[in-house]
Amino acid sequence: MNSAVKVNNVYKSFKKGKTEVKALQEISFEVNKGELFGLIGPDGAGKTTLFRILTTLMLANKGEAWVDGFEVVSQYKEIRKRVGYMPGRFSLYQDLTVEENLSFFATLFNTSLQENYDLIKSIYQQIEPFKKRRAGALSGGMKQKLALSCALIHRPTVLFLDEPTTGVDAVSRKEFWELLHQLQAHGITIIVSTPYMDEASLCDRVALMQESRIMEINSPKGITENFKKPLWSVRSADMYKLMLDLRSGDVVDTCYPFGQYHHVVFKKDPHTVEEAKQAIATISAKDLEVQRIPATIEDCFMELMRK
Repeated sequence: MNSAVKVNNVYKSFKKGKTEVKALQEISFEVNKGELFGLIGPDGAGKTTLFRILTTLMLANKGEAWVDGFEVVSQYKEIRKRVGYMPGRFSLYQDLTVEENLSFFATLFNTSLQENYDLIKSIYQQIEPFKKRRAGALSGGMKQKLALSCALIHRPTVLFLDEPTTGVDAVSRKEFWELLHQLQAHGITIIVSTPYMDEASLCDRVALMQESRIMEINSPKGITENFKKPLWSVRSADMYKLMLDLRSGDVVDTCYPFGQYHHVVFKKDPHTVEEAKQAIATISAKDLEVQRIPATIEDCFMELMRK
């Protein structure tokens, strides 16, 4: 098998009282060896459930999956030797020091920090000054780097990272993604889940997930290029009133708030900025700042949700 991960029609549901809650519905995709693949979607989309199935911690109701050429049910022992998994919640031993946590996980896989030091060197050097500090006393960014080091200590071929940058500062997020790209140079396949749409552009390919389904799989550039409608950003002094006016009028097809601007698609696209201003001025404020913009991953996600 040439792919590092292959998922074929995986379905998973849970019983909640008498109700069946669908967590994954007919999920299928492949991840190439050495690829940095992103699962992008909000909480409840099914990302963590999918990771637990692929790391052999949970059984699917239906479907098949392979990791590094091994089937997740019948060959789970082989998979556990080969994968690294960093769960969304910090799950290391908080009463153990940085050094003790690394030593413990190395022992589990019959290896040592020294044996695979070249792989985690760039990460470990940032936390080495705190190696005698208990894990529970580390900052969010340092906990993140320690968890990544422990997930890599046995030199896995496939690395699963479940929302690794949630709850850390912007600088730590940037540093973390730089580390992931460095790990690709070692030939490790990386699958990362995140609710942050801006992180999608840092992946080779992404799967956009919502309500237990995959809506689209493509490169970040391919996804944004599939957004065929002209997109405009609009701003005025009273942004809330502007949004209500745009959504209630018959000029605009969609209007979503994005930071300090609203992203707008017109039902009949204006040819110029002045035409766009005039179209909006018929239903809302006159003090408008309007410009044509390229679509982002988040724009594409919102559009796919409408279909």
